Amino acid sequence: QVQLQESGPGLVKPSQTLFLACTVSGASGPTAFYYWAWIRQPPGKGLEWMGVISYTGSTYYSPDHKSRTAIARDKSKKQFTLQLLSVTHESTAEYYCGASKTLILGATDKNRYDCWGKGSQDTVSS
Repeated sequence: QVQLQESGPGLVKPSQTLFLACTVSGASGPTAFYYWAWIRQPPGKGLEWMGVISYTGSTYYSPDHKSRTAIARDKSKKQFTLQLLSVTHESTAEYYCGASKTLILGATDKNRYDCWGKGSQDTVSS
């Protein structure tokens, strides 16, 4: 059974870069599924879809996050990653990764994903 596990720094200072990784286990790696997404939930707010990367390396981003977000994959580590540049206090959130066999742009309902991680709580604070 495929499992996803997010890992992040926990705490990052304003203006720094937030780097998160999602490790894939229980399958043949990132190529087992086709699309790998990042979603986040700020405190007291709803889920926000940030972007997705395909097994070919193609990326799609939310217009709200495109200018400061980069999603990549590392096949050797069986991971895909999220970099969020110049973070602010509004970047504080629970960050989730999800995997789907079809491209579902903008999806925040975990039931639409074939696999969903447990989340990484990351706080921006000086």
